[in-house]
Amino acid sequence: MKQMHFKPNPFYLFMKNIIVLALMFVAGLNATAQNIEEFYKEVDSFLGKHVKNGKVDYASIKKDPSQLNNLIEQTSSIVISKSNAAEYQAFWVNSYNLHVIDGLVKNYPIKSPLDSKGFFDTQKRAVSGEKLTLNDIENNKLRAQFHDARFHFVLVCGAQGCPPLISTSYKPATLEMQLDTQTKKSINNPAFVVVNGDKLAVSQIFEWYKVDFNTKGSTTVSFINSYLKKPVGEKAKLSYYNYNWSINKQ
Repeated sequence: MKQMHFKPNPFYLFMKNIIVLALMFVAGLNATAQNIEEFYKEVDSFLGKHVKNGKVDYASIKKDPSQLNNLIEQTSSIVISKSNAAEYQAFWVNSYNLHVIDGLVKNYPIKSPLDSKGFFDTQKRAVSGEKLTLNDIENNKLRAQFHDARFHFVLVCGAQGCPPLISTSYKPATLEMQLDTQTKKSINNPAFVVVNGDKLAVSQIFEWYKVDFNTKGSTTVSFINSYLKKPVGEKAKLSYYNYNWSINKQ
């Protein structure tokens, strides 16, 4: 008996391929969501153990860097789309802070991040499938993409002149609140802003990133006033005090 050969319906094959690709995409999304949630939990655990009052216990991390090493490895492979802005921002802020800690631990004992040549501008770190410097993360992944001056109060450069490091991770669901909270805390902290009548003595962060605080009709003074408990006059004079680059160790 002659064997019959049937050609598969092209539309059937097309739809089958679409369904397979869709299932693979959904599986990939679920895996990514699970990975990032585990990442946040691990960051919470790590920072909870080693950060107190904004200071980092580099000595204890140096003795056992296994948890930090695991987190650094995770940052190298997690990829977040910019279309999910809160997830993207939270990932890059956490990654920046972790890689600062990692760089200092690798060189510990060290007096300042500036004692490690090229710490911010030439040393490359593997993050999200790329080789990036800390400045790349701050300037290209965050500042250039979102133009939000509040990033300067959550990115912690490992020095005492930086804003204090919190002992939990930054998460998408709470990021907006965390950005506002940390900005307000910093601006009402004499380590960042000192009010003396109609004069403001402020951290050099406001000088180095002046362009971020002077946008859309805003000025550095008006930005500060939007968070300051007792606002000053818009014509208040600004001065900048020297940045403290000593390491933010416990």
